[in-house]
Formats: sequence, structure tokens, C-alpha cells
Amino acid sequence: MKEEYKKWYSPNLSTETELLIFGHSGHPVLLFPTSQGRYYEQKDFGIIEAAQHYIDAGIVKIYCPDSIDAWSWYNRSLHPADRAKNHYWYDKMLKEELFPMACQDTGMERVITAGCSFGGYHAANFAFKYPGLVSHLFSMSGTFDITSQTDGFYNGDIYYNNPVDFLPNDLDPELWNLNIILGTGEKDICRPFNERMSSILSQKGIQHWLDVRPNAVHDWPLWKTQFPDYLSRIQPL
Repeated sequence: MKEEYKKWYSPNLSTETELLIFGHSGHPVLLFPTSQGRYYEQKDFGIIEAAQHYIDAGIVKIYCPDSIDAWSWYNRSLHPADRAKNHYWYDKMLKEELFPMACQDTGMERVITAGCSFGGYHAANFAFKYPGLVSHLFSMSGTFDITSQTDGFYNGDIYYNNPVDFLPNDLDPELWNLNIILGTGEKDICRPFNERMSSILSQKGIQHWLDVRPNAVHDWPLWKTQFPDYLSRIQPL
């Protein structure tokens, strides 16, 4: 399996950022780490190994970006407005730097977004904000309400990065073209968040699959079974 490390200066983040890429061709997948996780987390915890068949077969090429959660949503030393502003710059990095890189590498026009736990939030937030750039969303045990990280403060930057708020009012027709899977477990602490998001999507008439695995909890063993299952649903190029 081809593995590539990249590091570059991000003009949006005003610092260097790091990335691991797995595979040689296929649909580009932006695979986000869990809360405050690093770009190598998905490799270390076995998600990449679980997906190796689809990587080796050229069905997907996986991009694992670094997070800046420790600077943004999880930085309790900053005012919530500044946490949201830092995430704004991360979002711009994804859209203006990582997205075009992945599309240029693979010759594709859209990406797949995926992630586990807080990575599921990042995957969903990007997909729902920019549905014209995304073909599939695979959120595993995601959470979709960022207000738990904002200490009661609320402004426009928080609204536009809080899917449970902006999605009900969003009429972008591309939302109805997304292939969406919300994965969770029967005993998952994030199951209620996924059921709430499923309800929002259903009310809008947006097709999706709420995948609740029996007896499963919020942990890597669940995600290592879900991720390759979801990749199997992608049409090969």
C-alpha cells in the first residue's frame, strides 16, 4: 500500500500543516481524526489497515489531515468567538488547499468525507456546507452540535459550523445528491446525536442510512468494521 507524507505552509492557518495519504488512485476520501487527533491517528488505530483492500484496489485514495481542534473548539483558554474563528481558518484550508489537492491528484471533481467521533462532525460539517464538492458522507459516531464547545456563546461563525442549526434552513439542491451514512452503535454515547441528525434529514426528504450496530459502543472496534463496509458501497471507477 502506497503511503505518502506531506507537509506544507498553509496560508489560511498561517503555519505548517501535515498530511498522510494512502493509495495510488481512486475516489479521494478526506478522513478526519477524532477530537484533537493527529494526521497519523487513523493509521495508528487500524482504520487504514481495515480499508486496505479498497486502497490497494484503487477504489479510494485516503487523505488524513491534521486537526487544529486544540486551537479551536477545544481551546478553553480562548473566547468562544476566537475558537470559532480559528475553525473558520481550518475550514478555508480544507476548501482552498486540501480539496483542490485531492481532486488534482485523483482527477476527480468531488471528494468523500469521513470521520469517527469528532471527526464525524468535521466530515458532516464540510459535506453539508459544501455539498457540491462532496459525493459521499460517512460519519461514524459523529456529533453534530458544536454548542457544547462554546460555553453558551453564539454568533454567525458558530451557526454556520453547527449542522443541526444551518442544515434545516439550507436549500442547496446538491444536498439531495449526497450519499449519506450516519453510523453509530446501539450503546454508543453519540447515538442520540445521530438519531437527531437522521430526523433532520428525514424532515427535509434527504435520503440517508442511519446504521445502528447491535451492542456496539463508541470505540475503534466499531469504526474498523463500519468504514470498510461503507467503502464497499462506492462504485469503482
